[in-house]
This record gives sequence, structure tokens and C-alpha cells, in this order.
Amino acid sequence: MDQHSRKTRKSGGRSLPDPTARWVNINRATLRGRRGWLFSDTVDGANASANLYSLVESCKANRIDPYRYLAWLVQRLPLAKTVDDYYALFPWKIPADLR
Repeated sequence: MDQHSRKTRKSGGRSLPDPTARWVNINRATLRGRRGWLFSDTVDGANASANLYSLVESCKANRIDPYRYLAWLVQRLPLAKTVDDYYALFPWKIPADLR
């Protein structure tokens, strides 16, 4: 018995959508990027790639253009001194006119 038959049988004849399909579609870019991390020369390089990718995905989740956010971040990051300064650099803290 194939997977489709099992789903249809369990649902009383109705075909149900695969709950993992939506997750895979949302995270497809993450899954592709993960393969690239396998070829990082160092652990620090892999961590840097993961951090950057995390920022980009946070921007997407908050409907912020990643390029504009990273350009804004690169200008302000060297000026951050306190924890509050760093907190103000999170993607959801970007000014509305730059979204």
C-alpha cells in the first residue's frame, strides 16, 4: 500500500495534504544552504555562514528586504557598544521607511 492510499484510507476517503510539504517549501533555501556549510574550511567559517543565513531568514520572516537590512546593519554595527545598542540592531527594529 502506498502513502497516498494510507492517507486517503485514514481520512475516510478524503485526500489530506501532506503536513511536511509546507515545512519543506518554507525551509527549502535553508536546506540548500546547509549543504554549503559542509564545505566550510573552519568551524568559525561555518558559524559565520550560519549566523548570516539566520539574519537573512529572520528578515524574510519579518517581511524585510535582506539586502537593505544588511546594508543598514553594516553601517551601524561598528557603533554598537552596549547590549541595548545590539538589541536595537535586530531585524524587526529596522526603521519602517527601510523595510
